[in-house]
Amino acid sequence: MGRFRLLGFFFLFLFGYEGLAKGVLGLACNWGLQSTHPLPPNIVVKLLKDNGFNKVKLFEADPGSLKALGRSGIQVMVGIPNDMLASLASSVRNAEAWVQQNVSNYISRYGTDIRHVALGNEPFLHSYKDMFVRTTFPALQNIQAGLIKAGLGKQVKVTIPLNADVYQTDSGLPSGGNFRPDIHDLVINIIKFLRDNGGPVTVNIYPFLSLQADPNFPKEYAFFNNSASPLVDGSVVYTNVYDANFDTLVAALQKNGFGQMPIVIGEVGWPTDGDPNANVDNARRFNQALLKRIIQGQRSPKGRAPLDVYIFSLIDEDNKSVEPGNFERHWGIFNYDGSIKYPLDMGNGRAIVPAKGVKYLARQWCVLSPSASISDPNLAQSISNACLYADCTSLSYGSSCGNLDARRNASYAFNMYYQTMNQRKDSCSFSNSSVITTIDPSQPPCRFEIMIDTGKHELAPANKSSAANVESLLTALLLALALLLCGVC
Repeated sequence: MGRFRLLGFFFLFLFGYEGLAKGVLGLACNWGLQSTHPLPPNIVVKLLKDNGFNKVKLFEADPGSLKALGRSGIQVMVGIPNDMLASLASSVRNAEAWVQQNVSNYISRYGTDIRHVALGNEPFLHSYKDMFVRTTFPALQNIQAGLIKAGLGKQVKVTIPLNADVYQTDSGLPSGGNFRPDIHDLVINIIKFLRDNGGPVTVNIYPFLSLQADPNFPKEYAFFNNSASPLVDGSVVYTNVYDANFDTLVAALQKNGFGQMPIVIGEVGWPTDGDPNANVDNARRFNQALLKRIIQGQRSPKGRAPLDVYIFSLIDEDNKSVEPGNFERHWGIFNYDGSIKYPLDMGNGRAIVPAKGVKYLARQWCVLSPSASISDPNLAQSISNACLYADCTSLSYGSSCGNLDARRNASYAFNMYYQTMNQRKDSCSFSNSSVITTIDPSQPPCRFEIMIDTGKHELAPANKSSAANVESLLTALLLALALLLCGVC
């Protein structure tokens, strides 16, 4: 998804809105898999269908997800991670093998309706420092060759999910839009290739990140129905940054001879935790208005609408990198277990519905013992250890659990570790300062979780990367320091 970017007020006119779908018959969303306790794929597919989603984007070719999507009536965009681009660019045989294993196989054996292959994810981000500039286009060409060889060239289209920072406007107005000078020629060659092979331009747009990155950004301009001062661009008026962003891309395409190029919004949404602006009220306000525009087929001020709008995201992911910010783990319109975060009208008065058939671990929590002292010199280290392997982002400033007192702070960290470790008996043992309770310690809006029963009992999450561990350690140390200042130690 879109990573943290240090953007000035200049990007007020850059980060924004797509034009939205042409009176769609269904909805589209992203299904991320970076969770310590993922929902079973069959439950997720039922959740998608129950809520009117008929298109889904995966960030990787996950076998369980692709099998569960087979014969479901849901169209699939399957992603290829950035770390695979070099291998696919180096050899067309590698690309052919990937297509055979991850596209042809699921179409023929399971009836999975794969319509797009999304190559990479925002590979030209400024923060990547040209890491994928030389490999993205060759990889795209090789994957297309693989699809053609497999007889899928007409059925499955290629695309590259781009971040909105691939285009800019020197005038500060959408009409001045053009592609970034350092990658201009490359982007034009890619768009021409996509056009020639029937693929769309895909872009991720995040009004939340515009607001989060710049303290001077006018908050109201990040939302649709707002009281912000409009931006006037000639005869066109922009009332929100979403529209302005999308039409900046439209102008860039028109300027370079691709005025009729189809556009897909690969990611757009609003998180509910991990940042002062990430909360249930803001997320509901943004996503409800977004859904309304999708369903009504509202266009941008320049009269364009994308083919599809993929909401980011379906479910929270507690194992995502927090490098862009703690909010990264809280983009879902559903909690990690498919439960409802906030009411939404999914179209025609149809209310959002939760996942069904979810099985949980025992109804018990690990908390700080009543007899434990907050001045215990071992307590801060215990909290750091807990947050190294568990998601403590809700404890951060401005978050749902950010106002807990010192004792509940420690309890939250202990419980997240205990649940992440599948309630192992030895996982509620923090220097004799913790106990197991059957009384729910939740203090709204702070929710003390009980994890999904996946039947797994690892000492530490197997899919936690070393980079994610480092990030978690830094987060844990910061939390411990905060607790020290609060008088825990």
